[in-house]
Amino acid sequence: MTTKQLITEAISLPVEERALIVDSLLKSLNPTESDNENAWVKKAQFRLQELRSGKVTAVSGDEVINSLWNRFHQ
Repeated sequence: MTTKQLITEAISLPVEERALIVDSLLKSLNPTESDNENAWVKKAQFRLQELRSGKVTAVSGDEVINSLWNRFHQ
């Protein structure tokens, strides 16, 4: 099978399967260090739990940008 044929076949797949292929290909080009990736996953899960429990409140991206802008451009 040629590369062109492979691409044609991949494009015809459902979006979920195409996303899986893209993710797999990208990971093969830029492999992650599993320890670091696992640490980030744990941290993200912890932060999500804090958010859902109400322990912390979310801040919009606009608020963060405005705060940083004001802090560093005075």
